[in-house]
Amino acid sequence: MPHLTLHRKAFIALAALLVALLLIFAGFSRLGLQRGLGPYVAEIELARMDWLAERLQAHHTQAGGWDSLRNQSTLWGRLSHPGGGPRRPGPPPSGDPGSAYELRPGPPPGQAESAPPPPPPDDLRSQGRSGPPPSQRPTDDIYPRLGLLDAQERLVVGTAPQPGGARLALRGEGGKTIGHLVLAPPQGVRSEADQAFLAQHLGFVAWTGLAGLALALLLSGWLARRWLGPVEALAAGARGIAQGALHTRVPVHGNDELAQLARTFNTMAEQLSSIEASRRQWLGDVAHELRTPLAAMRAEIEAVQDGIRPFDDKTALRLHRQVMRLIQLVDDLRASLDAAGTSAPSAQVPVHPLSLLAEALASMRPRLAQAGIGVDTTGLDTLATQVPAPLVLGDAQQLHQVFLNLLENSLRYTDAGGLLQISASEVPATTPGGAPRVQVQLDDSAPGVPAHELPRIFDRLYRAETSRNRDHGGSGLGLAICRAIVLAHGGTLTADTSPLGGLRITLTLPLLDNTAP
Repeated sequence: MPHLTLHRKAFIALAALLVALLLIFAGFSRLGLQRGLGPYVAEIELARMDWLAERLQAHHTQAGGWDSLRNQSTLWGRLSHPGGGPRRPGPPPSGDPGSAYELRPGPPPGQAESAPPPPPPDDLRSQGRSGPPPSQRPTDDIYPRLGLLDAQERLVVGTAPQPGGARLALRGEGGKTIGHLVLAPPQGVRSEADQAFLAQHLGFVAWTGLAGLALALLLSGWLARRWLGPVEALAAGARGIAQGALHTRVPVHGNDELAQLARTFNTMAEQLSSIEASRRQWLGDVAHELRTPLAAMRAEIEAVQDGIRPFDDKTALRLHRQVMRLIQLVDDLRASLDAAGTSAPSAQVPVHPLSLLAEALASMRPRLAQAGIGVDTTGLDTLATQVPAPLVLGDAQQLHQVFLNLLENSLRYTDAGGLLQISASEVPATTPGGAPRVQVQLDDSAPGVPAHELPRIFDRLYRAETSRNRDHGGSGLGLAICRAIVLAHGGTLTADTSPLGGLRITLTLPLLDNTAP
């Protein structure tokens, strides 16, 4: 069985629906024509029987009502057939079925019969008014469907009115309605003309339906391709991403939900491509960082093996330094990965962050002094001695490591004779119901970091171009570790250009409410 794609399934479903609608339309059209043709034919037939209406109106005037038709069953047949009607006395012409009927108006009440009889139908026939032309004379199937109603809608003679039948009002003197001539619709399509008319219209309906079906199928194919084409493109793009082609993108058309889905897919592909590029760069940086001490160790060992350099205390010290550098790099990598995977501090206790900063600064002062870097804590002392002390909820050991790493970064990347300025302040809540924050800023002097490199200094193994010296620079993991720990504590860590010409690091942490007695 051939594979049915979503596009084909949609097209087949739409085509089947359209065919079903066409068949239903054709069936109801045929039924409607058959049912509507009878009343239409009855209206046409009755409209051509004005001669009969005139005859009945004349009879009503002469007889003074419809009682004679109710009492004489044969009189209706003579009146309703061409040739029947009021005639002068005399022998009827042979071959005229209505000539045997004779009706003359009676005298008015109280008067003798002196008025001459009305003009005979023969005189009217000679003038072309006595009966219908031969082309308008009804066929025999009309008579059983004819009926006469009086002014009160009661049946006088003939066939009672039926749904869909036609009627013709009969008027007396002064235009007063004296009754109705009714004609029931024919049962079925019998005449060749009616059948030809029905066939012609059904053929027109069939050709119209087929043309509409062809147009609808073309439109269905276009709509199925237009609507489901993006889905197929997304499926192909997903297969490409799964196979490693992270450069795969799908076209975006319009602004509907499918276009939004395509944009989301492209954004996801770009992020995956960026992550993959970062992963490759990270692996390359790790390999480069590991290769440098390993290459130095290899050169030392090969020099000893070749007898170029004796294995003395200096050689052992150099090898030991490279081994320690490897150990430090591996520890930093592991700490970076552990910090990145930390979603919350390992310990949740109230901590005085400024005391931890003071402890870290005290341990770093000798090295800072040895490097000729001055320290200004004027903006820190006021808040550090505040009562009650500002507290945060977190892990004291992790926060102490953050402050040590930040101070170490300033020590490594600040020129001798420079300045490190440390300040702290409380920042009010920026959102309703939010907690105030403690903000710590570390500003150091030159050299600075180019503005285009500032967003990347928190990436693992990244070091600015001005600090690529492995002898003085670190592993490039300290700031990445700091940011991961700060984020786990609900804070922020950002970098900007310092007014002193170097780097400004801004750290914020949410404060606890410890003002209650």
